[in-house]
Amino acid sequence: MHRLLQRQLKRHLDPSLEGDARLQVLLDAVDLYYGEVDKDRLLLENALQLSSQELTEAVAVAQRDHMLLRGVMDSIPDLIFFKTADGQFLGCNKAFERQFGLTESHVIGKTDFDLLAPALANELAVQDHAVLSTGREKLTERWLTPTPGVAPVCLEILRTPYFDPAHKVKGLIGIGRDITERKQSEETILHLANYDSLTDLANRRYFHERLLQEINISNRTRLPIALMLIDLDKFKQVNDVLGHDAGDMLLVEVSKRLKASVRETDIVARLGGDEFTVLVTNITNIHHVELIAQKLIDRLAEPFQLGDQPAFISGSIGIATFPDNGEDAETLTKHADQAMYFSKSSGRNRFSFFTPALQESATQRRLLLRDMPVGLQEKQFFVCFQPIIDLRSGKAVKFEALLRWMHPERGLIAPADFIPLAEDSGDMVPLGEFVFREAVALAKRLRALGHTDMQVCVNKSPNQFKGRVDVAASWAKHLLDQGVSGNAMVVEITEGLLLKSDDITQARLDSLRQTGMSVSLDDFGSGYSSIAHLKRKDIDSIKIDRPLVAHIETQPEALALCEAMIVMAHKLGLRVVAEGIETEGQRQLLTQAGCDYGQGYLLGKPVPVEYLEPYLRG
Repeated sequence: MHRLLQRQLKRHLDPSLEGDARLQVLLDAVDLYYGEVDKDRLLLENALQLSSQELTEAVAVAQRDHMLLRGVMDSIPDLIFFKTADGQFLGCNKAFERQFGLTESHVIGKTDFDLLAPALANELAVQDHAVLSTGREKLTERWLTPTPGVAPVCLEILRTPYFDPAHKVKGLIGIGRDITERKQSEETILHLANYDSLTDLANRRYFHERLLQEINISNRTRLPIALMLIDLDKFKQVNDVLGHDAGDMLLVEVSKRLKASVRETDIVARLGGDEFTVLVTNITNIHHVELIAQKLIDRLAEPFQLGDQPAFISGSIGIATFPDNGEDAETLTKHADQAMYFSKSSGRNRFSFFTPALQESATQRRLLLRDMPVGLQEKQFFVCFQPIIDLRSGKAVKFEALLRWMHPERGLIAPADFIPLAEDSGDMVPLGEFVFREAVALAKRLRALGHTDMQVCVNKSPNQFKGRVDVAASWAKHLLDQGVSGNAMVVEITEGLLLKSDDITQARLDSLRQTGMSVSLDDFGSGYSSIAHLKRKDIDSIKIDRPLVAHIETQPEALALCEAMIVMAHKLGLRVVAEGIETEGQRQLLTQAGCDYGQGYLLGKPVPVEYLEPYLRG
């Protein structure tokens, strides 16, 4: 008998009752018990029914929430994935599937090693481990090619751990974002900041950074580095004659030749304009630097084809080595610049290593720049005149005014040492004015002596044409004041000034011609001249370039070119002057070719005005 039923019977049976009465009480007790049991069962059934409904509803809610969560996940453009602590995928969203070309059913239960290349899988596993082992989230970036044949993408992945109730790491959640466009934009901005837009070489700022880096590396490795500064010779003539577009084409081609002439580990940069630099690293033999420098010189000297126009330039290179020639970037650069200037002043188309003597030379140049205005004020400058001879008669027909400087401490300074400095500093304008007035004085004297056909030639600097002061107007006024006709003067200009003159320059040139002055085109045949340019009506004569004259006895092509220039000039009604005649053979060849006039040490050296008497008598 059930214990509960026994307790019910004991509670309801009265010992005093007997027979049927006692039985009736017993039946009533049993009935009461089972009534209570039925009540409890009914309550239990009701409770179970209610729990079942709640469970069904809870499952429905859970399913609905899951579908909602899945819909949200699949609508997110970022990649989402779930992994266990041992690296198995628990799921992923649609973006993940699209990115890797995999379905979720294929991914679940797999690891990276099952799905990806071993190297990539190992890298990702290391990143996962960093999160799982520390319990801290981690953000990484990685360029990868998820699908073969598709352009690589850059993914930014945030890995976050998730925990069990005991706060033990159970796995991780990963969210990946495609940041390819952002990274490409950043790289573009960085490239524009560090590289020259025309040549795509490193720019000045980035080169300076690399130079500092390489100096630090050299200090550790004890291997020297060499800094080469490269300045293009006659680049300005290309710009002036062929135009700035051609100049840009030339710079691009120069950059290609420079890069092709050095090692991949060496650094090539454009500092600006026509200035380039090469940083030679990890030098084990200084002779290697010489080989590179000579290779650069040779490659730059080769003709350039700019569209349908050829161009000829060269390069002047200065070299300074670290640590011998400077222990910091500034000193190294300064010394390389001094060596480069020496290459230019020594004839160009060459390279020079820095020496202490070059430093002294640079100091002297700075002193010359300082002393030049004082020298002009104190009349240290004077003018010599070199005769220009009629090659047929042998008589002087013109005199070229040439500037000289007698420094009180350094003595006579060569024009090649101070004229370029004067051009760069702007001092050439007052110096040019001084030369012109001295030339007019000689022309006035020649007219007074009856030499009405003789002319005096003056070189006119481009700075004089392009300055704010209208020098042409002041020259015209000075001629008028001195009573000297303009036809007594010849103005020598460069071809670049003639061909690329702006409105102001052209107006000033026209102003000179209106006074009756003749115009001569100097240094014709220097590499960029075109006979077609001589058809201009404002040109009266040409001067054949000195280097070309120097080779006519030894190089048949040089003589042939001179002969062609003379013939063509004569057909255009122009006179021809050959400068730099130093041998009797040169004079004879030029005379036979029909050249009109000659100038050079063979025919007469530049002398002060008081020594011109022999030419005036002749």
